[in-house]
Amino acid sequence: MSTDILPADGPGDGDQTPEPVYLAVEDWVIDYFLPMFRRTLGGEYRWCGQWWRHGEAVSRLTAVWHAWEVLRLQPGTGISTWYRDHLDHQLPILMGARGPFYQCSETTHRPPRETAVAPAPGEWWDTGPEEPGAAQLPDLDDHPDNDRSRR
Repeated sequence: MSTDILPADGPGDGDQTPEPVYLAVEDWVIDYFLPMFRRTLGGEYRWCGQWWRHGEAVSRLTAVWHAWEVLRLQPGTGISTWYRDHLDHQLPILMGARGPFYQCSETTHRPPRETAVAPAPGEWWDTGPEEPGAAQLPDLDDHPDNDRSRR
């Protein structure tokens, strides 16, 4: 099955790009996504009223919105393709019990726990690429900071 995306007027009918229905992800979420895809919240599904405070949620919703703006114009199976390839994949992740809203409720925002991170030592990434622009991964087995190399 082809998922080629055609302009609204069909191939070769001009260079006009159709205007989006929504100009911002927030408009799409409030006016389309939330009214259309209602779920009983709690248990399996989560939502945060301050969804825009969750970077992962903004990223996923923006991706789904952009795909919707394009695929809604594809004749025939465009929206079906959008459901299958975009919404059906993202919705359980976005609203799932382990998704970005896992600590929140519809009325209470709880910031996600910060992930601890330490920068790699300066020499960690000095691997000497074989050709200019070709990055190589360090040999983790022989790296001086690897616990396995000390055994």
